[in-house]
Amino acid sequence: MANNSQLLHLKIVTPKGIFLEDDVSEIVAPGTDGDFGVQIGHTPFISSVRPGILKIYKNNKPELYSLMNGFVMVDVDKVRVFTETIESPEDIDIKRAERAKERAEKRLLEKKEDTDLRRAEAALKRSIARIQLSEVGFH
Repeated sequence: MANNSQLLHLKIVTPKGIFLEDDVSEIVAPGTDGDFGVQIGHTPFISSVRPGILKIYKNNKPELYSLMNGFVMVDVDKVRVFTETIESPEDIDIKRAERAKERAEKRLLEKKEDTDLRRAEAALKRSIARIQLSEVGFH
């Protein structure tokens, strides 16, 4: 097991408060320009995140979460994740996510004049992230 000098201090914050705060060895986040990993000593930066799977490594074991839009602040020894919504695999209602995906795909295919395409695309991305997490989170 790593000692504390080899661990990042991770804090995940939602509008409801602190979702998780712990010392971890690594995180892999779904950035808007692609997934990125962070370990202790990383160059500080700020990045936006897209809906996808957030991997948190503790004791060399990954914990997976469905992360929605937000941003990540990385410092040499700490990471802060600010997101609207984050869910663990057991929080996912797979049938609901599949129905949401179907509705969003239908809205995007119909291309009706009154359809908010950005909203439909965002709903599609969120539902896909949830489905992906439910598929990998239970295997």
